[in-house]
Amino acid sequence: MKNPRMREFEEATGLRSVWRGVITETFKKWDKGEKVYTRDKERIALYVSEEDKQKWQEFIDKQESLTLSRLIRNAVNFYISYQPRIPALEKLSKVSHDLKEPLTIIKGFAQLLLDNYKNRLDPEITNKIKEIFDKSIFLENQIRKILEETNETPSLFDVIVVDDDSATVELLTSYFQFKGIKAKGLSGSTDVLKEIKEANPKVVLLDVILPEIDGFKLCKSIKANKDLNKIKVFFVTAVPGYEVDKKMEETMADGYFLKPFDFQQLDTLKKYL
Repeated sequence: MKNPRMREFEEATGLRSVWRGVITETFKKWDKGEKVYTRDKERIALYVSEEDKQKWQEFIDKQESLTLSRLIRNAVNFYISYQPRIPALEKLSKVSHDLKEPLTIIKGFAQLLLDNYKNRLDPEITNKIKEIFDKSIFLENQIRKILEETNETPSLFDVIVVDDDSATVELLTSYFQFKGIKAKGLSGSTDVLKEIKEANPKVVLLDVILPEIDGFKLCKSIKANKDLNKIKVFFVTAVPGYEVDKKMEETMADGYFLKPFDFQQLDTLKKYL
């Protein structure tokens, strides 16, 4: 049976004085006048920077009562309400902040419970806490993924064809447009790299022999540019295959098609579009 001192401890700290018929070590310390950490996140603050401590304290001060279940409900409800609209929100960084703040505390509580009380918790409760921790990490990764996708520069064209032969450009761009793929042709002038950057395509089909620029060098420039190196570059050329093979590693090209090419070969590009 709990004595008044035990009840005082539980009301003051929100912690148990007795667990499974045994007086807890936390109560014993408190009863001796030693410092104990309550559920308001003081203990978590030992593991983080001063800046994070301040953020957490400001967050706690705004709450009437802070519980793990309440934080989870708030985070999940917020995500459910806003997730369909997240890509369209102008102030996406604020949405990310509002989601990540409670997630940080959820993860903190869950990890501390697992690290410090795993052997004293019922296995079923331990599994639930592990599930909460894993799902909070999953939700955090989803937020990060949405942010990364939203920050990407949109493509004006899916495919850019760089070739000085107008008939080849017309043929290839018509082929892709017929399939509902946005395509544009460029002649291969000295401004072609700038034009590719502006168009931000997913795939570039590049002739090797161009009037003002070397196709191999252009490919190397694309792959060396941190804003463009995710673009897939394929040579479309009449240069013999063995000559192109020699340049593949140096140029970092993703492949090549030899003229005259089979349109069925181009279907392999679908996975990049």
